[in-house]
Amino acid sequence: MSNTTANGSRAYLFSIVSIAVIGGLLFGYDTAVISGAEKGLQAFFMGATDFTYTDAIHGITSSSALIGCIIGSALSGFFASTLGRKRSLFLAGILFFLSALGSYRPEFLFFSYGEPTFSLLIAFNLYRVLGGIGVGLASAICPMYIAEVAPSNIRGTLVSWNQFAIIFGQLVVYFVNFLILGAHDNPLIKMVDGVNKLMNPEAAQWTVETGWRLMFGSEAWPAGLFTLLVLCIPETPRYLAMCGRDEKAMLVLSKVNGVSKAAEILADIKATAKQKTEKLFTYGWMVIFIGIMLSVFQQAVGINAVLYFAPRIFESMNMGDPMVQTMIMGIVNILFTLLAIFTVEKWGRKPLLITGSLGMAVGAAGVAISNLLVSVHPLVPVISIMVYSAAFMMSWGPICWVLIAEIFPNTIRGAAVAIAVAFQWIFNFIVSSTFVPMYNMQLGDMGDKFGHMFAYALYGIICLVAAVFVWKLVPETKGKTLEDMTKLWKKK
Repeated sequence: MSNTTANGSRAYLFSIVSIAVIGGLLFGYDTAVISGAEKGLQAFFMGATDFTYTDAIHGITSSSALIGCIIGSALSGFFASTLGRKRSLFLAGILFFLSALGSYRPEFLFFSYGEPTFSLLIAFNLYRVLGGIGVGLASAICPMYIAEVAPSNIRGTLVSWNQFAIIFGQLVVYFVNFLILGAHDNPLIKMVDGVNKLMNPEAAQWTVETGWRLMFGSEAWPAGLFTLLVLCIPETPRYLAMCGRDEKAMLVLSKVNGVSKAAEILADIKATAKQKTEKLFTYGWMVIFIGIMLSVFQQAVGINAVLYFAPRIFESMNMGDPMVQTMIMGIVNILFTLLAIFTVEKWGRKPLLITGSLGMAVGAAGVAISNLLVSVHPLVPVISIMVYSAAFMMSWGPICWVLIAEIFPNTIRGAAVAIAVAFQWIFNFIVSSTFVPMYNMQLGDMGDKFGHMFAYALYGIICLVAAVFVWKLVPETKGKTLEDMTKLWKKK
């Protein structure tokens, strides 16, 4: 198909979007790789003699990449506006690649291989933070890139494919972790007299010494591929137009939409982008507040506590192989993300978010109640976790990214998206770093079941609040152009 036909080329559009969504795949891969590696990593650093590796330190270490995510997302607006969308994605790819290699061998140049020390722990966390910066950049700029090249009638679907790539990346790494672990045992860690002990040192030796390294290092392959492929995609027409490069913008628009439609779109872009940027609150505070709260609720509902620590959670339910159950959950997540992709343009953004919030509340309640009752078949909390996760994947998972990419006016989008996504990673870090201590809380005869119940009861309540927030405050963006959103907020 020609790239300059009257209606444009869907093949060209899909090819550049496909490359962009690999950034989403790496986002999912990098954030979920910890799920398989965290026990081996914990057991490795428990062998240190110069410090005590506590649950609190492990929670921070497991979530350290999220510190980088906060930094990367906060800087994404600056990079998107100065380097452009394409070169910012290229930078993210380089950071992914370096982080994968550094996390695989944090001893590189400065430390003795295989000797856990506090200094080595800091080095490992710095490599994870480096990858997190890449994730933060990709998390903000991938959906922004897709939204700025996609026609309005399929923009929601294409941006949703970025979330599919995130979940697919998580499923891939669950499977890769499963294959790497193979017949080897995961460490069995129990708290004895207030101190964590490794209960199966001989059986888990390979996992503690080598397994977790291979899991982190496996990301280098997709990261390298993404970095090279980004060189093949164009800059977005909206960024080109805001930089005064109208001819190049027209060329990209013509390839995607056809010549006549491209001229119309370019005129709309120019009409709403008289200058490259405007002050953040040019359109009032409400649009910024809604964007921030969409990000806050996406994380505060607790989903990443499940995604990052899935094997640990399933192990506590005493029902089969936790790694297999984690992969099954990954498959369920994929299917429900596809449901969102194929319904977002038909049902709209708000109905999916409200429905998903209520579904998550039901799933969270199921887990909480299971821990209150004396005798419950382990299948009940397992299914409840699956319902909770599936409801997120058909709603807040993809739709939050769609709305963040769509809701802001052109001239403040870079800075506004950066702020919204930074809040997303801040709350991701808060949820992920507090989950293990909260999940392990003990109270009287309930023991650690109190922590299990409390965590999911809290998440369920937040889900209900999120549903009310969407119903009352979030505007529907289905079928609207990005330029329409500028007009909407000008009226308000």
